Amino acid sequence: MIRSANLGFPRIGARRELKRAVEAYWKGATDAAALEGTGRELRARHWQAQQAAGIDAIPSNDFSFYDQMLDMTALLGAVPGRFGHRGDTVGLDTLFAMARGRDDAPAMEMTKWFDTNYHFIVPELTDGMRFALSSSKPVDEFIEAKKLGIVTRPVLIGPVTWLSLAKTKGAEFDPLDLLHGVLPVYEQILDGLAAAGAEWVQIDEPVLVTDLTARQQGAFATAYDALAKAGPKIMLASYFGALGDNAALALRLPVAGVHLDLARAPGQLADVLPLAAGKVLSLGLIDGRNVWRADLSAKLALAKPALAALGPDRIEVAPSCSLLHVPVDLGQEDEIDDELASWLAFAVQKLGEVRTLARALGEGRSAVARQMAASDKALAARRASARIHDVAVSARLDTVTPADLERRGTYAERRAVQDEKLRLPAFPTTTIGSFPQTAEVRKARAAHRKGELDDAAYEAFLKDETRACIAEQERLGLDMLVHGEFERNDMVEYFGELLAGFAFTRHGWVQSYGSRCVKPPLIYGDVSRPAPMTVDWSAFAQSLTKRPMKGMLTGPVTILQWSFVRDDQPRERTCRQIALAIRDEVCDLEAAGLPAIQIDEPALREGLPLRRADWAGYLAWAIDAFRLTASGVRNDTQIHTHMCYSEFNDIIEHIARMDADVISIEASRSDMELLQVFGDFDYPNEIGPGIWDIHSPRIPSEAEMTALLAKATKAIPAERLWVNPDCGLKTRAWPEVRASLANLVAAAKGVRQGALAAE
Repeated sequence: MIRSANLGFPRIGARRELKRAVEAYWKGATDAAALEGTGRELRARHWQAQQAAGIDAIPSNDFSFYDQMLDMTALLGAVPGRFGHRGDTVGLDTLFAMARGRDDAPAMEMTKWFDTNYHFIVPELTDGMRFALSSSKPVDEFIEAKKLGIVTRPVLIGPVTWLSLAKTKGAEFDPLDLLHGVLPVYEQILDGLAAAGAEWVQIDEPVLVTDLTARQQGAFATAYDALAKAGPKIMLASYFGALGDNAALALRLPVAGVHLDLARAPGQLADVLPLAAGKVLSLGLIDGRNVWRADLSAKLALAKPALAALGPDRIEVAPSCSLLHVPVDLGQEDEIDDELASWLAFAVQKLGEVRTLARALGEGRSAVARQMAASDKALAARRASARIHDVAVSARLDTVTPADLERRGTYAERRAVQDEKLRLPAFPTTTIGSFPQTAEVRKARAAHRKGELDDAAYEAFLKDETRACIAEQERLGLDMLVHGEFERNDMVEYFGELLAGFAFTRHGWVQSYGSRCVKPPLIYGDVSRPAPMTVDWSAFAQSLTKRPMKGMLTGPVTILQWSFVRDDQPRERTCRQIALAIRDEVCDLEAAGLPAIQIDEPALREGLPLRRADWAGYLAWAIDAFRLTASGVRNDTQIHTHMCYSEFNDIIEHIARMDADVISIEASRSDMELLQVFGDFDYPNEIGPGIWDIHSPRIPSEAEMTALLAKATKAIPAERLWVNPDCGLKTRAWPEVRASLANLVAAAKGVRQGALAAE
C-alpha cells in the first residue's frame, strides 16, 4: 500500500496562538503551565487535522516553542556555560535565555535555515564538550499523540546536520570531532522512542543536498552505522534540493527509507531509483516552500516510474519538506478573490494534495477523478488568465542595458561629494530604519483597516508619531535620521500592497524566528509601480529636521525571497521587474530631496543556492538587480544597504560589486566575527557593523558597545565605519530603545574623541 506522509506542520497555530502564548509568558502575564497547555492544544489540533486529512505517517516533535535546532541543542545538553546549566533537564527559561539572552548572558547566534527565511539558533560548541540527554521532549510528545490514538513518526535533526551547522568557541576545531560524543545521546533518544512504541523515526539531514566534505561523508557512515542499530526504522530526510553526488552515499546508509525533494529537484528521481534497492522512498512531490496549487497530473506522471521500480509497499507520497514554511489554512481567507484562491494551497490543502496523489498512484486516477479534474481545471485557468501578464512591463525589461547598472562615478568620487553635502562626523550614528511599532500604532492601523478611523485621522496620527520619533532621534544625538516607518506593516508586505502583481492574505502567517511571524505577499503576475510609495512620508520627515534623512526601501531580492513567488516564469525575471519598480522609487526620493536612500537586502545571502556550482548564475542576476535599483541617482546621493544574519566569506567580492556607499550588517551576536572578512578582503566602501543585538531583550552597556567598536576598528579603517544597531527596532519597546541608543551614541562619541586625540 502506498502511504501518505508529512514531514512537519506549521506550529504557530491558524491564528498565531503560539506567538501570543509565548509572548505572554515572556512578559510574565502567564506561567509555564499555561504556555505548556497552549502547546498541548496546538499539537493535538495539528495531529488530528493530519489524521482527518488521511495522512498515514504523521510527524511528532516537529513542534517547538522557539526553534527545532535549539530544541536539539537542549536535548543534547549542549548549553553554553554562561547560561548556568548544571546537567539536569533544560527548562523553558534556559531555552528562552539561549535564544534571547539575559542581562548576564548574551544570546546565542542566529542565522537562516539553509535558503529559507526561517532563522535557527546556532549550536555553540567548545573543545571537549560533553553531551548528556537533557530533555524527554521527543518521547513525551510521541506518548502524548499516542494517547489521542495517533501513532506518530517522531522527527529529529540529524547529528551530521546539527554538527555541520554549529559554530565553535574558543579553541579552533572541527565540530565533527564531537560526533562520537553526541551519538550515544542520539542512541538514547532512539531507544526511548522504541520503548514507547515508535516504529519509525524521521531524521532530518538537509546537509545532504549541499557540497559535502570528505569528513562529512565519513561522518554519515559512522553516525548511521550506530543509529541504525538503536531501535526504530529510520526515514532519512533530505530536502531543499537534489542529493546529486551524495545520492550513492545516502542510499547506501543502513536506513529503512530516504526522503527526496522532488519539487525542487524532480530530475533526481531517475538517478536515485537504481540505487534504492531495499529502501522505502518518500517522494516529496508537493512543494512545501510555496503556496501554489500543484499540477497533480504532472506530479502523478513523475511518480509512476518509482511505482514501477519499487512497488506500492516501498513508496510514500509527501510534501517536499516540512510545511513549516507555508501558512496553515487557505480556508480562513475570505478576502482573496475566487480566481486567485483557486490557484493556491496552504498546509491543510497540501495535505489533501498529498493524499490525492497517494491514492491516484496506488488505486488509479479514477479513484480521485474529481480532485484530479479540479487540479487540471485550475492550472489551465491560471495559465490563460489575463491578470498575470503586462505587456508594458515586458517591453521595459527589454530596454534595460548594462549602462543602467552603473553609478555615474566611482566610490571615491561619490565619497568626496557626499562628505561635502552631508558633513557627518567620524563614526556617524544611524539606525536601520524602523522604530517601535507600539500597541497604539497597531491599534490605529487595525482601526483604519476596519474603517473605524478615517484616512485623515489616521494620517494625522502617523504624522504625530513621525514627529515624535524624529524629535527623539535628535534628542539622542543621532547623526543620520529615519522617519520610523509607522505607516508600514512589514518591510515587504508594505511595498507589495503598493505594487501591481501582488496579492495578500489575512491569515497567511509563517514563522520567521521565535515568536516573530511574517505574512508574505503572493506575487502572481508581472510587477510594476503604479505610483510613488514612500516619497510623501520621507519628504515630510525631512521637512521636520535639518539633519540628513534616509529614505527607506526594501530591495528587489529581499522582496522576491520573502514573498511567495509565481512559479510560471524564472525567478530572475520576476526580480528584475521588482528592481525596475524600486529604481523608480529611488529616483523619486532623490528628486524629493532625500540625501540618502537605504535599499535593504537582508535576504541576498539567503537566496544563495545550496550548491556552489549554482552560485555564479544567481549572484550575477541578484547583484545586477540591486545595481539596477541604485544606479539612477547622482553621485551626491548616498546609497545604503543592510544585510543581517549572513555569512559573507565566500561572496565578499559580490557584496563589493553591489557598490553601495554604505553597508550595515549584523555583527554583535558574532562578536564582530562577521566583520573580519570585510577587513581581510579590504572592502573599499563604508560599513556599519551592528553593535546592538536588537533581537535580544537586553540593554547593552556603553562599555559593551565601545568594546565592539574597538574590535571593528581593528578590521576596518576608522574613517569608513558607521555606528548602528544590528537591525530595525520595530519589535522593541521605547524604554529599551531610548536606553540602548543613548549608549550607542555615547559609545560612538567616545570612540570618536579617542580617534581625534590619537591624531
